[in-house]
Amino acid sequence: MYIRRTTIKSRHDAEPYFTYRLVESVRDGSAVRQRTLLNLGRHFDVPREQWAALAQRIEQLISGQSELVPLVLAPHWETLAQRYSAAVIRAKARLDESEAPKAADYQTVDVTSLDLVRPRSVGVEHVGLTAVRQLGLDTKLEQLGFNGPQQAAVLGTLIGRLAAPGSERATHDWLQSQSALGELIGYDFATLRLEQLYRISDRLLQHKNALESFLYRREQSLFAFDEVITLYDLTNTYFEGSATANTQAAFGRSKEKRSDCRLVTLALVLDGSGFPKRSAVFAGNASEPTTLAQMLGELSRAQAAHPPTVVLDAGLATEENIAWLIEHHYRYLVVSRARHREFNADEAVSVRNEGELGIEVQRVVDADTGEVKLYCHSSQREKKEQGIQALFGERYEAELAKLAAGLAKKGTVKRYDKVLERLGRLKQKYARVAQHYDITVEHDEARERATALHWARKPTSADTLAGVYCLRTNQKTWDETTLWHTYTMLTDLEAVFRSLKSELGLRPVFHQNTERVSGHLFISVLAYHLVHTLRFQLKACGIHLSWESLRQALAGQARVTVELKRQDGKTLHVRKTTRPEPRQQAIYDALGISDRPGKTETTII
Repeated sequence: MYIRRTTIKSRHDAEPYFTYRLVESVRDGSAVRQRTLLNLGRHFDVPREQWAALAQRIEQLISGQSELVPLVLAPHWETLAQRYSAAVIRAKARLDESEAPKAADYQTVDVTSLDLVRPRSVGVEHVGLTAVRQLGLDTKLEQLGFNGPQQAAVLGTLIGRLAAPGSERATHDWLQSQSALGELIGYDFATLRLEQLYRISDRLLQHKNALESFLYRREQSLFAFDEVITLYDLTNTYFEGSATANTQAAFGRSKEKRSDCRLVTLALVLDGSGFPKRSAVFAGNASEPTTLAQMLGELSRAQAAHPPTVVLDAGLATEENIAWLIEHHYRYLVVSRARHREFNADEAVSVRNEGELGIEVQRVVDADTGEVKLYCHSSQREKKEQGIQALFGERYEAELAKLAAGLAKKGTVKRYDKVLERLGRLKQKYARVAQHYDITVEHDEARERATALHWARKPTSADTLAGVYCLRTNQKTWDETTLWHTYTMLTDLEAVFRSLKSELGLRPVFHQNTERVSGHLFISVLAYHLVHTLRFQLKACGIHLSWESLRQALAGQARVTVELKRQDGKTLHVRKTTRPEPRQQAIYDALGISDRPGKTETTII
């Protein structure tokens, strides 16, 4: 077995170039001929002085024979030898597949020679490919002009984001050394260069609108849901690095409390069933209310005669946004930004009563505008607010008591103006409760000192209306229960953002230029399409696990190669997927897919 370099003329311009092959000499009757085992391509960059040792190590690996003096290669070349030997075994398996016995195949082997090599994960890859094919994403990529290697790079990027979210470099390493995805799609990711992953991100971004529109229509068709509700919200993610090359990177209010980092903002429009309709990336300091018209404006032109009801949280529910929704004939259900609250238990109806969690709502119609206000009281929220108020109240009063005690001690703050300054800082620190206290300071004007400090908590509406919040809507035909349950969909949107950030690698962002950052975020959104497609089906079968829990449940199933020495001295290689655990079997059964992804390949060398 040896490596041969061959000169070939290009079919395009007749210019010569080199290609490299791994070949072996075989006897054909009385003649000896060379047979190509593996085409190494034109980008084979191993130094010539390393060829003989590399070929010898490959032959040693596929034959399963050990030398008296073991051949030791540097780690880099050993990795290459392992990869090429696996490729040779797969190539031989494909050649022998048509002649493989259909009945039982008994072999005489040396059990003590048994070895297990090349374990590769397959569970997440299997269900990820299932979602890709259910949505027809592979077919759509082909229609958009992605060739075979580019389609493989897309699948590697997306399923890598599902299984092991990280940077492109981390995904590249995962595809080459940990995953069996290449075996499932018939592509050798060892030939994939890191730069191809970066470029595929750019290319996906160029087709962003077409892909989002196609996937949403496909999801509607596949799961037969109506476009009744539209949820809209924003989140942001931070950069590692200065991000000076990104025109959208800006300091803002980080949802992860990373005020030291520049941010970008991701806006997401979801259907009530949880499927993304559209996404966009804004500057990190973008004002939340100003993004609504831009995001929904394009969608509104494609809406039916009766646009869906839009659900927004308080951050987006400005009067300007509500006016825009009315002007464009949307129904809306928003969390009120007004501080005014009211609640009359006698006029309320119960919409939920589960143990300690009770929800009652009071419907009030504005006589001037006809807008419906739904004042909601949550027993659980009341306990939480009261607990927070009590905790901060205790801390605030402890600080006041400490300041008051210091007025009679040596070496503490006593000057009147300094005491007032301290009080101002405490009010700023405990703003949540400080507004509910009356504080007086006794002043000795002659000595410009404070002599005593008194405080008392005054009764407020927060004490009597704890746990009350208000919803606003122009959806007059829905009853209280429907309105409240529709509002709770906002929690699903929050769950989507948590999944994107914690489960699908949305944060942090290591890219520096604008397009690459947008591409990174878009890949996470595409990956979420796959996740929600899977979870939507699993929930219908009673499996309500998060994606992280599903990922852990699928971990452990792998493809491995079993090597055994036969009685005639040849080596038997069997490449096969391990038997699924019961937790994995339940997921496969719910999705209606095979529990043994990948073919069983038997090779004798």
